[in-house]
Amino acid sequence: MTYSERFKIIKEEYADLIVNEINRQDILDSFPDSTISLEVSDFSIVHIPVDNMTYDSIDRFGFNSIPSCFGLLTEYGHDRETKEKKERRQAPFRFNQGYTGKEVLIGFIDTGIDYQNQVFRNKDGTSRIISIWDQTMVSSDKQKNIHYGVEYTNEQINLALEAADPLSIVPSIDEIGHGTIMAGIAAGNEGFENEFAGVATEASLAVVKLKPAKAYLKEFFAIPPEAICFQETDIIFAIYYLNKLANHLNKPLILCLGIGNSQSGYMGQRPIAVYLGALSNSHKRGVVVAAGNQGNRGSHYYGEITSGQTFHNVELSVGEDTYGFTMLFWGTAPNWFWIDLYAPDGSYIFRIPYISGNSLLYTQGDMTIIADSRIKEIYSSEQYIALRFMHPIPGKWKFFVYGGTSDLPMSFHIWLPIHNFLSEGTAFKHPNNYTTIVSPGNNNNLICASAYNPDDKLLYYYASRGNAVNNYPKPDITAPGVHSLSPFLNNTFLKATGTSVSAAYVAGVMALLMEWSITGGNFPTMNTALMKKIITQSASRNPEEDYPNPDWGYGIVNLNDMGKVINSIIHVQEYL
Repeated sequence: MTYSERFKIIKEEYADLIVNEINRQDILDSFPDSTISLEVSDFSIVHIPVDNMTYDSIDRFGFNSIPSCFGLLTEYGHDRETKEKKERRQAPFRFNQGYTGKEVLIGFIDTGIDYQNQVFRNKDGTSRIISIWDQTMVSSDKQKNIHYGVEYTNEQINLALEAADPLSIVPSIDEIGHGTIMAGIAAGNEGFENEFAGVATEASLAVVKLKPAKAYLKEFFAIPPEAICFQETDIIFAIYYLNKLANHLNKPLILCLGIGNSQSGYMGQRPIAVYLGALSNSHKRGVVVAAGNQGNRGSHYYGEITSGQTFHNVELSVGEDTYGFTMLFWGTAPNWFWIDLYAPDGSYIFRIPYISGNSLLYTQGDMTIIADSRIKEIYSSEQYIALRFMHPIPGKWKFFVYGGTSDLPMSFHIWLPIHNFLSEGTAFKHPNNYTTIVSPGNNNNLICASAYNPDDKLLYYYASRGNAVNNYPKPDITAPGVHSLSPFLNNTFLKATGTSVSAAYVAGVMALLMEWSITGGNFPTMNTALMKKIITQSASRNPEEDYPNPDWGYGIVNLNDMGKVINSIIHVQEYL
């Protein structure tokens, strides 16, 4: 690619599409000044002039071709703890003394990392961070390993740590702190007089700092401009980079994602989930993702049109001064559905038909509503209806859902965005807390982590619940994720909560397993599926619960009992 072509990836004047190999050439032929920047798996990332992204782009390109938007999955405040605060903290249980994640690479795709933090340094003061790819930075020099942004190597990071002004050499900063929390929980070394330790204290780290989603994309999905938001294409680039880096270093790789999206389909069929799923099947690769924090948020509705019913009434309360939101309806195949939409004053807006056609556009004052109904989409056989509201009228909205005559159960789901993207007071009147696992956590091949509080043994109140819409068991495992002491910016600590915290914990556990299997030479074909087997079989389970279940998955991660499962694997391997 030329420099000008690479620049399209970050320029607001160009929109990004994810297209499959079938329609790739049609897109390139149809839009002058379009460019392919990455081809991976069976899809490509294509950039077209942003003027072509009109209100009916879902109808023209398909829902899965437009990058989805992802948000952070951790809650934390300003209750920071420093070295001067001497309250004793117990480090996580270790998996067989001697395993520390050495020679394993953990990759984080997040908000960056505070590379000066002492929890990421070796005993000699050098950094354990192999590389930082900062997508937010612009360089006039062509970077060898990346398409955009700036890559900083371990050598450069170490030079920075020795300098009087480290940021003059490596100016990458984690302004938000979320990436620092994730990396610290998974792999922070013991410090602060042993009051804290991550899980895999000697694992190597590779970090991608995601650039913010483009303004046109946030506007397209009615996401508030101030929301912290990342787009699917940048995450795909990050996955590609980390996998390539691990191949170059010949190191096993654990990928950890503490970001998610609640409107990307609920069977793990989005391009990012498909790509991660394929990667997870490779030897020396492990992928863990967060379940999400959408439980008890009022953001999911489940309904059925039963025999004798003409329609099903869905009520949604929209809060005052709501910027906007996208609502995704998902009807179970092979049925089809249509919806009549009514405003809070009782006025009829329009009918959304089940047959794919032109996008419906409605305006009233400052409010705009756009509806798209599709019954055919790549990776999916279910009907979906996307409703995008900009500056909606506050109050109680009604959706009368009709279903085609059928002797099959006519069930459907509706999801609002993750709460990070949604204004206060917008929620369904009769919500359902289940089937709220965020993307890419619903992909069968990935390890999906939920969160609990080790102090009171209760599930995190806002933890997303399973299962997937096809009833595949999710989440897979539950790990500590409530009020967890976590490294933060400027060598401070705070208590973080959320399923991304539990995903980071599980990432550290996976690094220990990878060290045993790959570095130790015990099981050279280790991948995500086998690690999932070890982690879920050894999990602690409540005898009064049935497993797997949509709250806890297969139970609570239990490092102490993993040896039993590992020994059984070794025994089977020797027998074969």
